[in-house]
Amino acid sequence: MRTTGYDAVGYVRRGVARPGSERDDLLLSAKTVVAATGAWVLARYLLPPAVSTFAPFTALVALQATLYRSVRDCTQYLIAMTVGAALAATLAAAAGIHGWTFGLLTLLALAVGRFRPLGAHGTQVAIVGFFAFSSGHGRIDYIGHLVASVAIGAAFGLTAHLVLAPARHTRHRQEAVAELFGGVHERVGELADLFEADAPDEQQVRRLRSEWRRLSADADRIRFAIDAETENSRLNPRRTVDGAHDALPRAHRAVDVVQRCLDHVRSISRSLAYALDSGELEALPDPFCSLYATLLRTAADAMEQVGRAERIDPSLVREVLGRASAELEDAHRRTLPSPGARPSVSALQGTLLTDAGRLVEDLRQGCRTLDPAV
Repeated sequence: MRTTGYDAVGYVRRGVARPGSERDDLLLSAKTVVAATGAWVLARYLLPPAVSTFAPFTALVALQATLYRSVRDCTQYLIAMTVGAALAATLAAAAGIHGWTFGLLTLLALAVGRFRPLGAHGTQVAIVGFFAFSSGHGRIDYIGHLVASVAIGAAFGLTAHLVLAPARHTRHRQEAVAELFGGVHERVGELADLFEADAPDEQQVRRLRSEWRRLSADADRIRFAIDAETENSRLNPRRTVDGAHDALPRAHRAVDVVQRCLDHVRSISRSLAYALDSGELEALPDPFCSLYATLLRTAADAMEQVGRAERIDPSLVREVLGRASAELEDAHRRTLPSPGARPSVSALQGTLLTDAGRLVEDLRQGCRTLDPAV
């Protein structure tokens, strides 16, 4: 998809106006421009032009989205560069510059580049080896200049990251999880309303099922953002909220809980859609529908407590979950098959109660993973 000028202006405007991914990208781009330019100017001033390009390239490698990734990638690149230059110098000194020695260099560099510790920079063993072998003819002075150029780029890149470290977004991630749970709470309340409605229509059910898909996609997006922020917190000198070391793992576990809950409410929605199509929804006894709607609302209240940005209140969550368990038992007890009941209606009641039971149990287990006191 092409980016229009209007989109670019809007992107810059959002980045300047408020913290977020747009501002992070703008700051990273600005730091990259400054670091790469500074590294190139200094390398051109101190070193031969043949190696000066390695300085800005290394600055690019050293400026990743997070400080941890920058240090990791820069270290991998430096190791790959050192190994490639050493291979080129050794072969040139031992056997000279020939076609067969270049082929041997390529073979060895590709083999060494497959080592896992080098990560995505394994190919740089061969690339740097080619430069040192072809342009520098394996000379020690060329390799020394090459190492100096790479060191200049690494120094500029890492210094730029340390002077203006990436922003921390722990609180934003917590708020995103709370908003996700709030959305699920609201939608489950709407699902409960459908069981008590006089005539729920197919369009309402279809819209609600579309909302479950959207919320599931939001959960995946938030999980990715939490993982990215977890990496961003490593080696980052910036201060963040108190208890940040536990906040992100807790947010990750909370997303696990909401995704399991979404699986169950989506199953309930599928059963509701089937019952609506087959006409069995109208055959469900009114007392069952009322009990089931109450149970769903209680489960939704429990979800809202679980998703709070702050620590949950164990006594309050135990009370809500205990109420949900009692309502589930009451629904099971009061929906025993009657002599004249249609088997399909009894089966539908059993399916709905099974899904609700799984929802309550997953909420209970999820709360215990967040706080063992629950």
